[in-house]
Order: sequence, then structure tokens, then C-alpha cells
Amino acid sequence: MIIKNGLVFTGTEFKQKDIYTDGAVIAGSCSCSTIDNSTTSEFGNEIIDATDLYVIPGLTDVHFHGCMGQDFSNGTIEAIETIAKYEASQGVTTICPAGMTLPIEQISQICKSAAEYNEMSEDNNGATLCGIHLEGPFLSEAKKGAQNGAYLMRADIDTFHKWQDDAKGLVKLISIAPEYPENMEFIRQAKDEVAISLAHSTADYETAIEAFKAGADHVTHLFNAMNPLSHRSPGIPGAAHDAKAYVELICDGVHIHPGMIRTAFSIYGEDRVILISDSMEATGMPDGTYSLGGQSVTVKGNLATLQDGTIAGSATNLMDCIRFAVKEVGLPLETAIKCATVNPVKSIGVFDKYGSLDVGKAADFVLLDKDLNLKGVYVNGKKIV
Repeated sequence: MIIKNGLVFTGTEFKQKDIYTDGAVIAGSCSCSTIDNSTTSEFGNEIIDATDLYVIPGLTDVHFHGCMGQDFSNGTIEAIETIAKYEASQGVTTICPAGMTLPIEQISQICKSAAEYNEMSEDNNGATLCGIHLEGPFLSEAKKGAQNGAYLMRADIDTFHKWQDDAKGLVKLISIAPEYPENMEFIRQAKDEVAISLAHSTADYETAIEAFKAGADHVTHLFNAMNPLSHRSPGIPGAAHDAKAYVELICDGVHIHPGMIRTAFSIYGEDRVILISDSMEATGMPDGTYSLGGQSVTVKGNLATLQDGTIAGSATNLMDCIRFAVKEVGLPLETAIKCATVNPVKSIGVFDKYGSLDVGKAADFVLLDKDLNLKGVYVNGKKIV
């Protein structure tokens, strides 16, 4: 396949060039103005005219829970299939969905289903499941947010190993509150096995710094479910800056004020910010009552809340978060794309396969017009939209 005359995202900027694919992988690129017979014989006769279109890597969401009435925590193949197909239809070609704070055996089932899905997902016409994010149960009661407090527990390396075995190595990211001694020890024990993110925590600056030194390198939905950035108590946000950690931002127009999003980019820089959706099962669905981690959630527009008014995830997909970041926040398109492609896959250790249009990587790419409307989505070289 040849994608011709597009404005191709290089990881930092857009350049007009052609991209070649060989089956499911990127095979080459060229700033050529013509395609000769040798090119078509090598890469096939299928030519996509991308004139006046942006050609970007497929997006990767490392923190979301569901969509289209399905939650990853349902722990079923059917749920993952529905989620993967919807995400791909919205330009999110690689997914690392998040579980919730649930009973140990239910988390095991989630991991088992993900592993089973991954073994049979080659022909599923959906996004590639590149990992699992365990958001819980090693979190703080005081900052549990929409997590179910009944199932919170202290971190335990043996329990984690059981989940990782169930997942056949798919757990790539785990969220944890570092203020408990057991959780801090877990960070030291697991740092070489999984990316560790600080989350749902009352940790002060000093505790967070200790956690980053112990091996954490990520912050889950920055500013949400943690102590605020303050001039005398900078907390996790301040420690994340000093430790040069990755930080997730939910750019759905609800969780964080546009001014704070701009401030975050000034503080952390475009190399460390990861755009996420934190979407739940109401995404892609009409307003109504839904579920998150077994708790009832009311959704109206972009706002999803528990009965007590606590914000419970988002109802916005990652591509819409990019549109909000560019059109409402004022981020450069190049920055927004980098933070939803390059940075997330680097943070979970799969940049060797995804996140850019470099030779040898998965042929996952999205075509956008100048108004950021989808004009094509390809996963492993196969047209989805």
C-alpha cells in the first residue's frame, strides 16, 4: 500500500511525504513527487491519495475504562471486542484499558479475558490490545474518587504476580498510592516488571519524591484524586516535575480547566504529558444511567457523576480530547498528537512497535482533514474506517 502526498507526522512536525506499507508494517517513506513502476511492484497497486490530509500514527489510550455500554472490568471477550472496535472507529488503534478497584478474583478474570482476547484478536477489526492498566486496588480511601472503597487493599507483590500470570504478561501499568509502607515497598519490588503510576493518593511532596526514586515514573490523571499543587505543599504534581515523570491529562473539558492544561504543558513539557480520555461505558452512548466499577453513574453530556456528585471518568473518546485540546485549549496540533501517540507508548514500554510511522512498526495510521475530521483509519495495514 502507498499513502501518497499526505502531511505526515514525524514525531515532532508534519512533512509532506509518501508512506509505504508491506502488509501489517510500515515499510518505508519518501519525499517523492511521483510513483514509478518499481515502487508499485514492491508495495502493491493500492494507492491512497492523502493530498491535503494529515497522516498521523494511530492514537494510544493508556487510561480508559469502556465505551458503547461496555466496561473493560466486565471481564468478557464480548466487552473487549466492542471496546476495541469502537476505539478503532475513532482513530484509537492501540489500547491499554484500565480495570477498577474490585475483588481480587474479579481482577484475575479481567486479566484472563484480556489474555484470551489477545490470542484471538488478529481478525477482530478493532484496536490492538497492547496492555492492561490496573487502576486499583492499591489506592487511598481518602482519595478514592469513583473507586469502590470496599475493595481497596495494600499492595502485595504475590497478588500482582498472580494477575500478571493471568494476563500472560499484559499488565503494563499499575496505579498506586505510595503513602503506605507496603505500597512503597511494592514500588521497589515491581519497578523492573511494570510501569508504576502514582494515583488516588494523599501523598505529600516528600513521599512522592521517595516513590519516584524507588521506581515510579508516571502520574495517573494529574490533579485529579490527589492533593493540589500548592506554594508550600507541592504534593505529587510538584514532585512529578522534579522527577521528570510522565503525567496523564484528561482533556475532556470537564476534569481540568483549559488554563490549567496550558499551565501543565508549561510545567512538564510536551515530552512528558500523556493525553488520556478516562472514558467509561457511556462514551458513544446517549445520556442516561450507566455503571463504573459496579457503581451507578449518571451521564449528561460530557459529565459523568456518582450519586454524591463525584466525577466518575469521562464520556469523551481520545480523538475528541485532541480536538478539545487543539480547538479550545489552543495547543499546537503537533503537540497534541505527540501526547496521544509517542508519549503513551513510551510510558508503557511498547514504542518499539507502536506510536510512530517509523519503518518496522505496525501500519496503524489515521487520516484527518484540516478540521480534524476522520477520513480514514488503518490498523495493521487494514482499513477500519
